[in-house]
Amino acid sequence: MLGKSRAMTDTTLPPPALNPVGELAGRHLLLGVTGGVAAFKACEFARELQRRGATVQVVMTEAATHFIGTATFQALTGRPVFTDAWDGRIDNGMPHIDLSRAADAIVVAPATADFMAKVAHGMADDLLSTLALARDCPLLMAPAMNRQMWDAAATRRNVQTLLADGVSLLGPGSGEQACGETGDGRMLEAQELVEETIVFFAPKFMTGRRVLISAGPTFEPIDPVRGITNLSSGKMGYAIARAMRHAGAQVVLVSGPTALEAPRGVRRVNVRSAREMLDAVQAEVSGQDVFVSVAAVADWRVANAADHKLKKTEGGGAPALEFAQNPDILATVAAMPGGPYCVGFAAETEDLEANAQEKRRRKGVPLLVGNLGQATFGLDDNELLLIDAQGSTRLPRASKTDLARVLAQEIARRLPTERC
Repeated sequence: MLGKSRAMTDTTLPPPALNPVGELAGRHLLLGVTGGVAAFKACEFARELQRRGATVQVVMTEAATHFIGTATFQALTGRPVFTDAWDGRIDNGMPHIDLSRAADAIVVAPATADFMAKVAHGMADDLLSTLALARDCPLLMAPAMNRQMWDAAATRRNVQTLLADGVSLLGPGSGEQACGETGDGRMLEAQELVEETIVFFAPKFMTGRRVLISAGPTFEPIDPVRGITNLSSGKMGYAIARAMRHAGAQVVLVSGPTALEAPRGVRRVNVRSAREMLDAVQAEVSGQDVFVSVAAVADWRVANAADHKLKKTEGGGAPALEFAQNPDILATVAAMPGGPYCVGFAAETEDLEANAQEKRRRKGVPLLVGNLGQATFGLDDNELLLIDAQGSTRLPRASKTDLARVLAQEIARRLPTERC
């Protein structure tokens, strides 16, 4: 669950930007660590925050030092760790004030039931709880406790108080716990916490929008063990789904066979063939504001697919395969009365702009995205050409993550005035 905050409600479109230092570049985070066994996860969390460009200042409660030493966090962050409200390293003797003033947010991970109760009731009996009370920046908490502690009536009341006070909760998750029990209350893993932190800071220019995305390859069977497919990895489509979710949209991802995990917070619908993908898209399209057709859909399928494995015979020839044309998923959605704003993708081997512009008009979509370069399948970077009725705009080579974020902005800019 994620509570309200001022960072969550910003709908201003940021200027398009490629190749940032990291998704948290320029952010300074105060990481609070309280006394729970999940404190060990905070070590990886601190490292991953820094890998995304953030600087991290750690503040620990006295109880937290019984689980992990201050030297560990100092080594990981390159900054001294604070544990005492009377720490003499702050010249004015007010670490409970000064430490939070430079922070973009305070993130407490793990946040024990005791610490959540303190903050909910305005208690300030140590450095970290005093920082939480005296802050002028957002406060995020990653709950971590036994399932019965999480379900206790007192904790539930405290959760509602914290949410009402504008505190954002990252999790908790569900699963095996240190006590040997299983259930809700487990702290999210470090990568999940990093993702939720990135989401927190991302501008929410797609809040209230619903986005449907198709991604990955399709697989058309020849027999039960063979088929026709392509080299699409799904990385571009999955990156767009993630970017749209970061921007505040409710996202459904219809995916062909890939080795990728669905972005956190995105609902994935798994399909295999082009006809299955069409059925899934049609089942989900009602009420969607945007449809982004990124999937590399096979143009043809085997009409006479065998229901048993085709055997190779000595001296025998190749099987006689008959082909039928697959449905055009993008054109089908674009033709729907009152349908979503439609965005297509084009992978051409020659004369990209002319072929893509013709494809855009033929399919009846306002925006078509062309892949600049033939060898993009499976890579982590790409360069794109955005093609609409006014002409084309080139997005230079960058990671697919960065390109997806800029593309999401470009789509958002077009939504108020264009429909497909």
